[in-house]
Amino acid sequence: MTAIGSPGVTVAAFRRSRRGRVVWLLVVLLLLGCACVVSVSIGTRDVGWADILAAVRGKTDTMAQAVVAVRMPRTVLAVIAGAALGLAGAVMQGITRNPLADPGILGVNAGAAMAVVIGIAWFGMETLDAFLWTAILGAGLSACFVYAIGSLGRGGATPLKLALAGAATSVASASLTLAIILPRNDIAGGVRSWQIGGVGGASFDAILPCLPFLVVGLIFCLLSARSLNLLALGDDAAAGLGARVAWARGAAAIGAVLLCGATTAICGPIGFVGLVVPHICRLLVGVDYRWILPFSALTGGILLILADVLGRIVARPSEMDVGIVTAFVGAPVFIWIVRQRRVRDL
Repeated sequence: MTAIGSPGVTVAAFRRSRRGRVVWLLVVLLLLGCACVVSVSIGTRDVGWADILAAVRGKTDTMAQAVVAVRMPRTVLAVIAGAALGLAGAVMQGITRNPLADPGILGVNAGAAMAVVIGIAWFGMETLDAFLWTAILGAGLSACFVYAIGSLGRGGATPLKLALAGAATSVASASLTLAIILPRNDIAGGVRSWQIGGVGGASFDAILPCLPFLVVGLIFCLLSARSLNLLALGDDAAAGLGARVAWARGAAAIGAVLLCGATTAICGPIGFVGLVVPHICRLLVGVDYRWILPFSALTGGILLILADVLGRIVARPSEMDVGIVTAFVGAPVFIWIVRQRRVRDL
């Protein structure tokens, strides 16, 4: 292979070659490992290597070791939730061919959250299994509603109409959720805290029931990589190349809904991860979804871990929920994307 410094070989070309992508994969994996170490060692109380290693071996003899033992499931949940949201965002952008697509912007997270709140307020729902199924149902119904509204009128489901329909659905769902919560003082405190989105208080007992849904969603999404590459060419071109467009979109959407629903059930609605991460990955590995999807999962985990750590540091001795931190990071990126792409080009 020609060296990166050779004439005619640009940095972008190297970055998107197989060798460059493998290099970036190793870098991302290293960053993920470092982020995990930072997450278990830094917070409202800093701990040393000896305490970290002791806690990993199952010892909780000291306060610092007990702190690490509490942070370990929190770190695992941050990795899982970030990976799920990053992957779901990449899939949604591929399905809709919309650079602004995101589980939060398209109203999927808001629909899942509203369904969970309805289950708690009106049906006395308490178990995590019930939360999972209800959140997934709400996410699926919200995604179908947004796509149906965005498909009305001339031109079908254009990226701009989908973004507008998703934004309207998200606002409406949030307003209805608030209207349900306000008269219920018995559940208002816990639900409002959950609605912000966070990974605090995580436990392995709470994470385990989510794994089957996340694994199935992961499989559906990763298997859709080739179909998303074809859909990027347009529906007519994809059909001409042998893709079953409706089936391809449906299968990828099922995977994204499973990931969003399960993550929202355990963490609450966390926004902007699915928007920011795929754009970062395109800068690293190009537009091939066979690379974008796994990179989005890894990078999403890194982003959510670092956001969680930042939330612990900036609000010492208290903590700032990760959903607030991701909003601070994601909002400027959203504005930048809109400025880079004229509205008529969406």
